Amino acid sequence: QVQLVESGGGLVQAGGSLRLSCVASGRYHMGWFRQALGKEREFVAVSTLNGGPTYYSDSVKGRFTISRDNADNTVYLQMNSLKPEDTAVYFCGAKLDFRGTYRWASEYHYWGQGTQVTVSS
Repeated sequence: QVQLVESGGGLVQAGGSLRLSCVASGRYHMGWFRQALGKEREFVAVSTLNGGPTYYSDSVKGRFTISRDNADNTVYLQMNSLKPEDTAVYFCGAKLDFRGTYRWASEYHYWGQGTQVTVSS
C-alpha cells in the first residue's frame, strides 16, 4: 500500500513563500495538485522518475519549483511569489505507470490527505 503524507501548508501574505513536502513510502512519479473550494482538482507540477522531466502548469511556471530527494522518498514544492488565487488544498499524488500526460488527476493512483495553503491579499 502506497502512503503519502503532506506537510508545510499554512497562511501567508501575497508575495510570500511556502515549501510543501510529501513523504512517500517508495519511489513513484510524484505530482502536486490543488483544489480550491468549489472547483475541481487541478494539476500544479510533476516530478517524473529516474531523473525524467518536470512539468508545471502555466499558472505556476516561474514561481513554483518541484524537486525530490530520493534518499528519503520526499518530493517538495517550493512556492514563491504567492498570489491569493493560489489558495487551495494541495495534494500530492503518486503515479505508478509511464502512460499519459501526468497532468490529469485521474492518472494518479494514490493521494495524500492534503494540506491547506491560504494566501491573503
